Amino acid sequence: MEKVFIITGTSKGIGKALAQYYLEKNAIVVGCSRGESAITHTNYRHHTLEINDEKAVVKMVRETKKEFGKIDILLNNAGIASMNHFLTTSLQTVRNIFATNFEGTFLFSREVSKVMMKQKFGRIVNYTTVAAALRLEGEAIYAASKAAIENFTQTISKELAPLNITVNAIGPTPIKTDLIKAVPKDKIEELLEKQAIKRFGEFQDIQNVIDFYIDEKSDFITGQVIYLGGIS
Repeated sequence: MEKVFIITGTSKGIGKALAQYYLEKNAIVVGCSRGESAITHTNYRHHTLEINDEKAVVKMVRETKKEFGKIDILLNNAGIASMNHFLTTSLQTVRNIFATNFEGTFLFSREVSKVMMKQKFGRIVNYTTVAAALRLEGEAIYAASKAAIENFTQTISKELAPLNITVNAIGPTPIKTDLIKAVPKDKIEELLEKQAIKRFGEFQDIQNVIDFYIDEKSDFITGQVIYLGGIS
């Protein structure tokens, strides 16, 4: 029976690439973004919403359960970034980043876990960033939102373990997507120099870690954070 995925932020970048990757593997993918669907496929469903809109998230998860009877995997991919010195960062920017990155991850994790709990199986993958581990200047708020996700991941992994639901996180290095377009080139180079493997990340690097996390044989792997590129 096909696996049923919910992947947030599927309009472009990593989310779109992951949705297409799992559709090619004959999975059912339910995606969402602020805009219209960028994917046309028989096994794809799209919801247009703000991921911190509680009613919209509840509706999406209920409709997915109603149509497919289960949800096997949740990839909390959607996120936004901002690079500013904290002294010049507005409170509204902070609220926007936490609303998307943390509140979105919280809402989808909570609602999907309610479905996974009844089926006694689930895999949740959250997203952090190497910026959190590296304490990168200019990314204090973005990294703080992701640090919150790391702590959230590790804590709920304990709460959900008795229900056979694993919760892990992946920390990508810069990938050539819209997320880093506004970041100065010298800042990106500086970040890459801090990695053990000094190159941009690629979609396959992310797919590889997610495939490991969601494998049925990975039922003993939970509460983990894997940073790409060799971060210590």
